[in-house]
Parts: sequence; structure tokens; C-alpha cells
Amino acid sequence: MSHSSIPATHREVRLASRPKGALSADNFTVVEVPVPDPGPGQVLVRNRMMSVSAALRALLEEQSGLPMPSFQLGQALSGPAIGEVVAAPDGGALRPGDLVSHFLGFREYAVVDGSTATPVDLKALPDMVAHLSFGMIAWLGVVRGAEVRDGDTVFVSGAAGGLGSLAGQFARLRGAARVIGSTSSQRKADYLVKELGYDAVVLRGADPIGEQLREAAPEGIDAIVDTVGGEQLEAALALARPGARVGLVGALSAQVNGDIKASVEIDTIGLIARGIRLIGINAAEHMDAAAEYPQVFARYLRDGTITLAHTRLSGVDQAPRALMELLEGQHIGTVVVEL
Repeated sequence: MSHSSIPATHREVRLASRPKGALSADNFTVVEVPVPDPGPGQVLVRNRMMSVSAALRALLEEQSGLPMPSFQLGQALSGPAIGEVVAAPDGGALRPGDLVSHFLGFREYAVVDGSTATPVDLKALPDMVAHLSFGMIAWLGVVRGAEVRDGDTVFVSGAAGGLGSLAGQFARLRGAARVIGSTSSQRKADYLVKELGYDAVVLRGADPIGEQLREAAPEGIDAIVDTVGGEQLEAALALARPGARVGLVGALSAQVNGDIKASVEIDTIGLIARGIRLIGINAAEHMDAAAEYPQVFARYLRDGTITLAHTRLSGVDQAPRALMELLEGQHIGTVVVEL
């Protein structure tokens, strides 16, 4: 794209008011503003796709409790995005036409520091959605958290989400004999079984989770990939077999309401007696996997071993809807917005 074809204005999503309870359209506004000019060391990016996640809900609060600043009233939101560099300084590492990932979604154009823009290689990993997916966290949760092994019975909470929908498939590829998931609707449960290869699914809001899980795993659970916390993690821990491994990768039961603490009552002595290990997975502490994971994921996608479940919406004005519907549990897989 030449400088002459860069428009004078673009659209961005701003925080209009802080939510009180469930999100509503009134919490957001879409405004038309001048396309920003890059400064020294910066590039101008035309965003092509962005993703939304439950973790963004906490950032709408005045105090998020997360290690990143909350969104400010009247200012643009931000989130993971991929875009095309349309203007770059001479002699820099990035050139016009390069694809990069960054954290300035919720807008059509973004000025990004060259040092924080990560090149995106569509030859190595051909699907743009894959670059915005939670695949690496799911993989780490399975491989380094739950340490799934041949013959394991595995439980994945929040199995229809962007993370869980991949974790169950990774677990099967690691040799799991039985994969059980949890979700919020029969529609999602049917998809998990028919399309993603889950053996059984327990439904939140139906019979007590503990009872459903005991019926689905009468001999206990060897490995847990937990994206939810709360009562689902508590129920899974009660059925964990001696030596079970637990990968903690999310707290959806709290995040959908803007909190980050999905509290769980733990029987400490019981966990010690059974030798159960709980491992929190923070991708920043596993950067040695950053080179291996894309190759593994790309291979699975190319040969059709993995289904990349996702939902697409179109237009930056649909980004608030995408976030609201994700938090309401309407979608399956990674939720992206084409810009």
C-alpha cells in the first residue's frame, strides 16, 4: 500500500463507560479519527484481523488485577491483532508489506513500535487465525502442565473455548485414552464429541458437575487441563488419581464477570497423600518452547490432525459484539474479527 492510498481517517473502538455487571453495547463506542503518523522507530500497520478473549473483560474495570494497565475511559481498547506494515522507516527491520502481530487491535490502523511488532510467517503457519489462537497455551497446558501420557484419562474444563478446543485434541495426540470436557450447552457438547473427538462432556448448569464427572470418569482422572477454576477444578481434583498432574491455564469462571480469582477449596492433605501436582502455566516462563510449538502446530494443521475451531465476525464495529458474545458463551473456539 502506497502512502497515497492510506486514508485520512480510520475507525477504532473506545471504552465509553465501565460495565456494571454484564457488558452492553453502551459500554463501547466506535469513532472515526485521523490515521496516526508513525514516529521514529515506529511503523504504521493496517490491521487485518484481531482476536478477543475473556481476559480482556478484567481490563474494562478500573482496577484489573492483571499485570497490565486497565483500559481508560474515552480511549481505544487494545488486544491481539495481525496487520500489514504500510509505512516503515528506511533501514529498519520491517518493510511495507510485512505481516506483524502486536497488541493494538480494536482499530483499523495502528502505530506500533518496531521493537514490539513480531513478524508473522504465513508460510510456516498458513492460517492467520492460528497465529491469533491460544494454541501455544493449550499445548503447554497439555505437555508441560498436565503432562498427558499414553492411556491417560484427561479432563479439560471450558472445552469449547479457544484454548480448550485445542487442548483436548493435543491430549489425544499425546496418547490420552479418554478425553472428557466441560461446556455450557448441548450444542457445544455435540460439537466437541462429533467434531473434536471428545469421549464425553459434562454440562455446566445441569446436574452437579461432580456427579456428571464421576459418571464420565468412574476410574478417576490422570491429567487435568483447567481453563475455568472454581467448582469445576474442585470437582476434577476430587476425582484425581494418585500421581495426577494438573495444568492451570485459565480462570474463566471469574473472568467472564471481570474478576481474575476463580477460588477453589483445596484438600491439601488429600493432594499430598495422592501425590497430585498443580502447575500454573505462564507462557513467558516457557519461551524455550516458542521455536518447537509452531512447527508442531503447523504440521498438525497441514495434515488435518487438528481442527482449528473458530468464529469470525467482520468489521471493527463488530469487535464489541464479538467480546460480549464470547463472554456470554455463544461461540466455539477462537473468536476473531476481520478488519
